[in-house]
Amino acid sequence: MQYFLVKSEPFKYSWDKFNQDGRTFWDGVRNYQARNNLKEMKEGDLVLFYHSNEGKNVVGVAKVVKEFYQDPTTEDKNWVVVDLVPVETLKNPVSLETIKKDERLIDIALVRQGRLSVMQLKQAEFDRILELGAG
Repeated sequence: MQYFLVKSEPFKYSWDKFNQDGRTFWDGVRNYQARNNLKEMKEGDLVLFYHSNEGKNVVGVAKVVKEFYQDPTTEDKNWVVVDLVPVETLKNPVSLETIKKDERLIDIALVRQGRLSVMQLKQAEFDRILELGAG
């Protein structure tokens, strides 16, 4: 089992819209490091969903249900997507401010590489964010 975090601006694709859709392919990634992280995702891996720019909160948990394939929104073979389904809404969204203040999350990519849209997490980081989100 691997753990990841994906970022989306809520006005572009929100957690609520994701839940309404029930499944989506994660497109629009145009950074090679983020693309490589998509390629690392395996079916069953868990993914934190983070609202960027507005809110700046981890709001839910998703699961990978289809491993990477060509991004259908572009003909450029460099870009891929994975399919995700929503699993759980966090009882309490976990803010970036809270994450930055938590000593156990000091090395998380969300803090170190703020512009990266798809990042891998250690299990301890994933579990700590879930703990914070449970209240």
